[in-house]
Amino acid sequence: MEKKAYLILENGDVYEGRAFGAEKDTVGELVFTTAMSGYLEALTDPSFYGQIVCQTFPLIGDYGINLSDAESRKPFLSAYVVREWCEQPSNFRSEGNINDYLKDNGIPGIFGIDTRRLTKTVREYGVMNARLTYTRPEPSEAEALKAFRITGAVKAVTIDKPEQHNAENGKYNVVLMDFGTKRNICRELLKRDCNVTIVPAYTTAEEIKAMAPDGIMLSNGPGDPQDNPEIIEQLRILSREKIPTFGICLGHQLFAVAQGAKTQKLKYGHRGENQPATDTKTGRVYITSQNHGYAVLTDCLPENAYASFINANDGTCEGVTYTDMPAFTVQFHPEACAGPLDTGFLFDKFIEMIQEGKNNA
Repeated sequence: MEKKAYLILENGDVYEGRAFGAEKDTVGELVFTTAMSGYLEALTDPSFYGQIVCQTFPLIGDYGINLSDAESRKPFLSAYVVREWCEQPSNFRSEGNINDYLKDNGIPGIFGIDTRRLTKTVREYGVMNARLTYTRPEPSEAEALKAFRITGAVKAVTIDKPEQHNAENGKYNVVLMDFGTKRNICRELLKRDCNVTIVPAYTTAEEIKAMAPDGIMLSNGPGDPQDNPEIIEQLRILSREKIPTFGICLGHQLFAVAQGAKTQKLKYGHRGENQPATDTKTGRVYITSQNHGYAVLTDCLPENAYASFINANDGTCEGVTYTDMPAFTVQFHPEACAGPLDTGFLFDKFIEMIQEGKNNA
């Protein structure tokens, strides 16, 4: 018999469902993602560190688990919320079901709740803390949840030591700073003849300069960008070297703060595979994959920068181009797995920037 599980929100709402995955009480920041596919990629996206993730699509796990699709070494989310999970997945690549995968990785889950109602609540009230438990909670317990805050996020997900990945026909040397990187960023660089050195988030500017990179890649990652003053200071120093730089998601935010910009926490963030980003020069709208709860404030950008993309839904900053250095960053994921692939050309733009720098050297 399936065990009952409960999800209590900091506003006092309690959802009764059934347990799956690992069995343990957990507290986290409740968010939702609208992606209809790519659930393993979502589970293994380090940007979800410390969060309880609700999938809005009602059936999850129908094509099983294929470990080669994982975007990092393990799941970093706190808990998983779905309407229904598939006990008998059907796919020739499947290596197991999602319930066993969550158990093996110590991630608790709850299913059988009204995820539509839960999503509407988060959209109305904003991101809230929540607790997954196995005894019916009292509404009075909700008040204590407000004190929870995600801390040490980047430190928890970054690698311990550098990793080297060489392309078959390596032409360029790129340093990828790992703030919680997704594997497909490295794969996209390898496809473009880049030898990639992935370095821990707290690698100093001097250490990176000593590697003599042709370009620097700033990865995605979890948490509040303002919680990383040491990294921000190193990016500030590194930017003076005028090395071609491309930042994604948290990397975009950290680089902007290093240049004097400010960030804000969004009401419920952008998480899913259908976020529209408008190119401010051409007016063209691209459909993008996103996973973030903070945004750079366009009005606070420094004089040497302008917003290159804005979100077509809420007008928030989706990209920044810097006019006094070879650097640009985006809030969305051009390396998206499982898609969309509309903005993959930005990696080509990065390579062109690197080649131009080599030509001018």
